[in-house]
Amino acid sequence: MQRFKNTLQLLVACVALSGCAHFHHADLADAGDLPPDLPERKSNHGAIYQEGYDLPLFENSVAHRVGDLVTVRLVESTDATKSSSTSTKKSTAAKLPGPTIAGRPITLNGTEILAASLANDTKFEGAGTSKQSNSLQGDVTVTVVKRLANGYLVIRGEKWITINQGREFVRLSGIIRAIDIDPNNSIASSKVANARISYAGKGSLADANSPGLLARFFNSPRMPF
Repeated sequence: MQRFKNTLQLLVACVALSGCAHFHHADLADAGDLPPDLPERKSNHGAIYQEGYDLPLFENSVAHRVGDLVTVRLVESTDATKSSSTSTKKSTAAKLPGPTIAGRPITLNGTEILAASLANDTKFEGAGTSKQSNSLQGDVTVTVVKRLANGYLVIRGEKWITINQGREFVRLSGIIRAIDIDPNNSIASSKVANARISYAGKGSLADANSPGLLARFFNSPRMPF
């Protein structure tokens, strides 16, 4: 009994350490990495035009280069419903007559003996309904980390909010077209290709809303009951 308790305590400790490792890994995600530094500008002494200090007069002040910022308007909304119903029924019956002597069955007190019968009745009914809806609204400003050969922009960024003892973050990455950026340097999340949007929280509130170790173990689909 003591050995079983020691094994259980060791298992709980390993799970706790793995959870801590996952927390640090999430904090070190590359969503908030800075873009690469631009090459150092060369100064042309004595020239009126200095490379890198030009001011475009006929361009909108929207993101179009590596390192520029663009605001993504989160307008995500999904609603999915699924239902299923199954009903099966199967009946089987078989009768085996007993042996006969001189063409007559063997009876005892007027009842035929050594006769056998087999019957099987199987029935299954199942029904299930699943419904899920999600909504995410807000703004997050991200950075252009790469400009593709066709002019598309790869964006990536995150925003952390700490309130009391809880921390919430929004991470976003994807590909956008410069032509889809509005004049106020913003773009809707519905126009982000290969979008990866993550919204989660850490802290005491998030821990209170998470099931415990034993609850996750017994709710696992690998449980036989």
